[in-house]
Amino acid sequence: MLRVLPRATTLLAEKRYDAAWYRTALAERKIDACTPSRTNRKVPIPHDPVLYRKRHKIENMFGRLKDWRLSLPCFPSRKASSCIQ
Repeated sequence: MLRVLPRATTLLAEKRYDAAWYRTALAERKIDACTPSRTNRKVPIPHDPVLYRKRHKIENMFGRLKDWRLSLPCFPSRKASSCIQ
């Protein structure tokens, strides 16, 4: 199933993912990082603020999925657990 998905070209991430080793790993895979620089970075790395705003929609989608999961009557979190009926 994962082979059907298109290859990632850009990563939208929070400031906490702004690390040199992380950006290097992404560059090796030819993925652009759209991550704002941390405030303690000596030379800030620019990012696309318009593209970064789209991250909000992604965060909302995952929040809705988490709310939906909690509303299910029976959703075991482990293989060993089972639903009481």
